[in-house]
Amino acid sequence: MLAPKPEPGLPDERAAFLEAVRQPIDARPLKEIVGAGEKLAVVIPDGTRALPRERLLPWLFEELAHVPPENVVIVNGTGSHRANTEEELEAMVGPEVYARYRVVNHNAHDPSTMELAGTSPVSGRDVYMNREYVEADRRIVMGFIEPHFMAGFSGGYKGIFPAVADINSVMDYHSAPIIGHARSNWGVLEDNPTQERIRANGSLLPVDFCINVTQNRDREITGFFCGETLAAHARGCEASLASVMVACEREYPIVVTSNGGYPLDQNLYQAVKGMSAAAQIVSEGGLILVASRCNDGFPDHGNFRKMLLEHDSPEAMLETIYSPGFSTYDQWQVQLFALILQKARVGLYSEIEPDAVRRVHIEPVADITARIREELDRIGPDAPIAVLPEGPMTVPYPERARAQA
Repeated sequence: MLAPKPEPGLPDERAAFLEAVRQPIDARPLKEIVGAGEKLAVVIPDGTRALPRERLLPWLFEELAHVPPENVVIVNGTGSHRANTEEELEAMVGPEVYARYRVVNHNAHDPSTMELAGTSPVSGRDVYMNREYVEADRRIVMGFIEPHFMAGFSGGYKGIFPAVADINSVMDYHSAPIIGHARSNWGVLEDNPTQERIRANGSLLPVDFCINVTQNRDREITGFFCGETLAAHARGCEASLASVMVACEREYPIVVTSNGGYPLDQNLYQAVKGMSAAAQIVSEGGLILVASRCNDGFPDHGNFRKMLLEHDSPEAMLETIYSPGFSTYDQWQVQLFALILQKARVGLYSEIEPDAVRRVHIEPVADITARIREELDRIGPDAPIAVLPEGPMTVPYPERARAQA
């Protein structure tokens, strides 16, 4: 079994939070940064991320009690994902915060809600961001640092870009050459073209304070990393790296994984993350078995399902994506999905109808144990099996591959 090192939760999360924002990393104390008369935008990750917003936000506003609620907007950083419902938003931020503060969904597809943030120093393209965020006097970003299959780690400026950016900027950031780059990978920050764009575009407007956390498998906070965005994020990534990177002496013909449970297991689009973690150590032609609820289906919104159904093989998907001039929303997740399917077979234990699963070139699995026995009957009973119970919360790697990174 390959899992993160056990990390105890903080004994007093609130006290640790207050200490972290009063003695931040390379920044002034938070209370000194935001004036009572200033407009404040607080960006939170959307409902696909496990940040404990309902605990953090009351502590934040306790520390910023001098700032009137009418001066504050909480921006739900959806990136290119769907908007969260009113019920979801209330659960995400907590009933009291929801009643007192204005909470808005970012909509990357609606130009009328955007303003120019600046020109990307990497691509030379104009980057538009959520108007509420652009027009704020002060900006705070909240995030959860965990391994990320493109950006190396989440958190930091990723809470801004692509979280509150326009869809055209998101498309450029997720272009086929960038997603296919060898350094756009788990646990890699330096020379990672995905992370390069996150930092360059996320910092087009000043982020006055970053609040990042790490968590354990029980969703308890294990550390706060607050202050200047790059410095706080770097400190948090060091802590996460020590916990989640797991060396393997070999590759495995069978890898069993999950998508880490709620909220990442809501749909097949997100389940690609668990598959990607397993793909790091699966043998060529091996079998990846993924347990992911997928109660939200593929999902129905976006182009992910449509692109999968339009192509009769992973090779056909990649041929379309790499063709000159091709660009469509969600192609990045299809690209990664296709690359995984080129390396290994994938079986999915989920709530999606079996026929629908087959149509997107993977195998529906009703019983994971039975499917493992069937595979062992085929390849030999002594074949080694790797189990990633927390899926994308763990970054497995063959030791020789890490030595070359």
